[in-house]
Amino acid sequence: MAGTSRHDREMVEKAKRQLQECDDPVERLRLQCLTRGSSGIKGLGRTFKIMDDDENRSLDFKEFTKGLNDFGLFMDKKETAALFQLFDRDGNGTIDFDEFLITLRPPMSKARKDVIMQAFRKLDKTGDGVITIEDLQGVYNPKYHPKYQNGEWTEEQVFRTFLDSFDTPYDKDGKVTLEEFMNYYAGVSASIDTDVYFIVMMRNAWKL
Repeated sequence: MAGTSRHDREMVEKAKRQLQECDDPVERLRLQCLTRGSSGIKGLGRTFKIMDDDENRSLDFKEFTKGLNDFGLFMDKKETAALFQLFDRDGNGTIDFDEFLITLRPPMSKARKDVIMQAFRKLDKTGDGVITIEDLQGVYNPKYHPKYQNGEWTEEQVFRTFLDSFDTPYDKDGKVTLEEFMNYYAGVSASIDTDVYFIVMMRNAWKL
């Protein structure tokens, strides 16, 4: 479901070039994530989950700095502090995890957001704003999955693995919210230059 490897490679090269002349701290962090490919922002989320020792879904400056370092994003202390202040909107010394990932998401056109919404609504059969295994039955056919065909996985395991690819890395609960679905496709979107191509890809993938 992710962007093709060719798109990913092109995006990585483009992000590396842009990084050379970028001095906006948020944009620099976003570009550094994109040099890891379309799942870079999701990967940073996974690293921060490990950092969030008290599991309160927020990070203090120390956790934030360690998270960046562990993910391999080395910034000087001044740049890290400036970045942290930008995300710490209420000045209470912590940043909200989900808000941070939303801000970091690459910007998307209205046309792209609309087609992502269409796909989400198609998958969310019950219309309750969350995609679950029950929603997937009848929309996604697990029988073509190689691990189902060779008897390694049950139907439910195929569904669960499918959901996990969209689910927030630090909170895999078998439910995918619109926010998580958007975060996933924001990474894919960053690897695809034109709206037309992105929309065609989404329509084909989800038979919209």
